[in-house]
Amino acid sequence: MSAMKKWVSVCLVLAMMVMCTFALADVPSGVEDGVLTVAMECGYAPYNWAQPDDSNGAVPIKEKPGMYANGYDVMMAKAICEANGWELEVVQLDWDSLIPAVQSGIVDAVIAGQSMTEERMESVDFAGPYLYATIVCLAKEGNANAEAKGISDLKGTATSQSGTIWYDTCLPQVAGATVVPPAESAPAMLMAVASGMVDFVCTDMPTAQGALIAYPELKLLDFAGSGDDFVVSDEDINIGISVQKGNTVLLDAMNAYLGEKTADDFNALMAEAIAVQPLSE
Repeated sequence: MSAMKKWVSVCLVLAMMVMCTFALADVPSGVEDGVLTVAMECGYAPYNWAQPDDSNGAVPIKEKPGMYANGYDVMMAKAICEANGWELEVVQLDWDSLIPAVQSGIVDAVIAGQSMTEERMESVDFAGPYLYATIVCLAKEGNANAEAKGISDLKGTATSQSGTIWYDTCLPQVAGATVVPPAESAPAMLMAVASGMVDFVCTDMPTAQGALIAYPELKLLDFAGSGDDFVVSDEDINIGISVQKGNTVLLDAMNAYLGEKTADDFNALMAEAIAVQPLSE
């Protein structure tokens, strides 16, 4: 390559770097108007749910007259907004629409029980964690799986929620499982095991704890410390808040708040959410 061509190549690379820097700098924070718009399913207790009134601190769901959002994600969003002087606006979206919504700037952030996986980090930036969630299973009392002491004891049909590490990473580790198609939502997953459609499901501890309130006939299977547990990485159990790539203003503000909190703080807030989810009353 001639000296001139090398010089041109270097200039092009530098130009691209400058353009990328300006592009990232131009990413709006989304809270210039003082409002943090957050997306969640509003159907994933105890992380988030919808209810017909504003009891227990619930907030209105945008464009859903008469419906309010509550749960751990709402409580966390309210705390972050209070710390930064923002108002909170909640938008209800289905699970598969959450990442695209924050990518496109339709919402400022997603607070919806999302694991901070490398795959997701290719599309969005993550603040947090704002919760550390261990992996567990649920089986119906009377089912042989309810007596399982480790994942090698699990047998029969199993499922979990679509698009989660529970389904994609954990269930394939169960040699005795026949994994059936995923459930579209957490409620559908729980209904599947409670109704006997499947023998067991895989989920995280908060979801399972909330499920026991709605379905007391289920048994929570926690294999931690057994030596026969799911193998997961930190990214699988670290739950974060996704924001648009390059939105450093929002990312830094959220991390500043979350960085002052401990796992015990998160667990205490989750316990509050579980205590007020609709079927616990």
